Amino acid sequence: MIKRFFILSSICMVLGASAQKSHTVVKGDTPYNIAKKYGLTVDELLKLNPKFKEGKLAIGDVLTVKSGTTSASKTTVAEKPKTNTSSQSGKIILQPKQTIYGITKQYHISETDLRALNPDLDSHMKIGDEITLPLANIKKYGGSESQVAVAAPKAVEKSDDSNTIADGEYVIQAKDNYYRVSKQFNISQKELFALNPGLEERGLKPGEKIIVKKTNTAITSEPVSSKEKMDSESATVATSEAVAGDDFVTYTVQQGDTVFSIVNKFGISIDELIALNPDLSHGLKAGMVLKIKKQDPAYVKKNGDALSVVLMLPFGYSTNETQYRSMAMDFLTGAKLAIERNARNGQKLEIKIVDSGNEGTFKNSLTQINPDNTDLIIGPFFKSNVVDVLDFTKNQKIPIVAPFANSPELYNYSNLIIVETNDQTYADKIVDEVRASYSDQKIYIVADSKKTNANYIKSGLEKALKKPNVIIVNSASEIQLDQNMMTGQSAPVIAVLANDSNDVGEAFANKVISLSKDVQGIKAFSMYYAPVFEKKVDELSQANLVYLMDRKINAEGSFEKEILAAYKSKYCKTPPKYAVIGFDVVNDMLTRENRKGEIFRQMNKVQTQLATKFEFVKSKANGAYVNTGYRVIRLVP
Repeated sequence: MIKRFFILSSICMVLGASAQKSHTVVKGDTPYNIAKKYGLTVDELLKLNPKFKEGKLAIGDVLTVKSGTTSASKTTVAEKPKTNTSSQSGKIILQPKQTIYGITKQYHISETDLRALNPDLDSHMKIGDEITLPLANIKKYGGSESQVAVAAPKAVEKSDDSNTIADGEYVIQAKDNYYRVSKQFNISQKELFALNPGLEERGLKPGEKIIVKKTNTAITSEPVSSKEKMDSESATVATSEAVAGDDFVTYTVQQGDTVFSIVNKFGISIDELIALNPDLSHGLKAGMVLKIKKQDPAYVKKNGDALSVVLMLPFGYSTNETQYRSMAMDFLTGAKLAIERNARNGQKLEIKIVDSGNEGTFKNSLTQINPDNTDLIIGPFFKSNVVDVLDFTKNQKIPIVAPFANSPELYNYSNLIIVETNDQTYADKIVDEVRASYSDQKIYIVADSKKTNANYIKSGLEKALKKPNVIIVNSASEIQLDQNMMTGQSAPVIAVLANDSNDVGEAFANKVISLSKDVQGIKAFSMYYAPVFEKKVDELSQANLVYLMDRKINAEGSFEKEILAAYKSKYCKTPPKYAVIGFDVVNDMLTRENRKGEIFRQMNKVQTQLATKFEFVKSKANGAYVNTGYRVIRLVP
């Protein structure tokens, strides 16, 4: 009787699938397994559902699908091997990245039989949960990763004392934070982030497995102020994430990577990635080496052994304009320091400095450039001028570096390198930060007059959190403590600053300081830096302020100390803002160049210079390289 029930159920599923035009997301669903279910590619599924193009699905979302299931006459139940659910069963322990679809594929069991053995399957898909399967299937297909328990669940229970699941590993608990984990395992927070790349960006997620034990190859850290925690990239260490082989660029998967983060990083489609890496159907695992794409034809330098570099800076001498002269002069002092540093290290350079003038005279400055004998152009500063240079060099495809211009209109140029990180990248990070620390608090977002960033953050939070209460306000004065419905006492809130005005930043800081004195647990986040944040570190640490910066110097770093001392020795002063940018941009670009001038083959390296983090991604398959790097500053009590 039981067998008949499953046969009828399966027939109904097959017949129903052919007519189904929509799919309601349930727990455990991913774009990949939904697409497979309906005979679609992931790209086809996302094209049918453009509002889910980032691949972020929530339970209850309704997706449009085109059933790819064959008819009942072609696919019959009798042709499918049935698993005998009444035979001896065992259990596996759910591992990271495992999904319902992945379990059915690995253990050769239908989803119907899997759910029959696990009636509450959807609510038992957390890491460490036990899944019941036929014992024969576990032994045959489980491999070394599966833990088998036959009517003896205690044999696979984790230790209650430390939640360590293997030597040097730890499962994050609901109340954990960076400080607690670091103290428990006697490591610094910087060492924790170094052992778990990407952990700081995505936050601690209950159930996730992390590495907590230092090995002989672990990265050592420099002392960091207990009041101020900066992002964990070392000043000069370039982490080569993507490697160019003979035919393909390859990438080693890091902990925290997702398929979507990888395709966005390299500007390819999911189907292209899966076609090159069929094993992805079994899930993404840290340490996997993925083929990304065929190597692009390299830009080969034209000027013999020397690299010919043009710096286009708005001095304004030809038009007697001084509006940007100070900015250009400072940029040049930092650039010269970087040029001299790389020349001492053996790089052969020919540097030409061009006065880019103003908007009206800019095209005249292009006559000073010989595109047939130029390998790299750094500048100009402004968007319209950048477009002029790109048009001027379109036949030679010379790499162009835009230090300050970042606009979607520029993203179509494949030879453009955009240094400035855009607001959307910062807003996405704020969403991730709030999500990691959220526990049913009311959320206030202080917006600017356009409210673009505030609305974007609100939308992201409403997708990422379960029924959040998000309020956009025009002023920090509108942020109010919540009330506990049970006790009537004041309850903490989350405050987010999405306005880059220094005055608004100061008002925001004063408000969260005031609230943190009234109640513990206030959490503050800011897309932007405000000078008051460095003036009131102690008070703002009580509000656990986390803010983002495009540039920040770690004064304790040995590389930073060396560069700051060299600049002061050369110019008798501390480098101003644009001198720091000049050094960082030029030093980063020159260190990516090889002897053949193949800078585009080195763009996937993540590098942090004096103050700027450089993490470039392709805006699209044949688009510009855009910097997505930023510094994260955490103020902790």
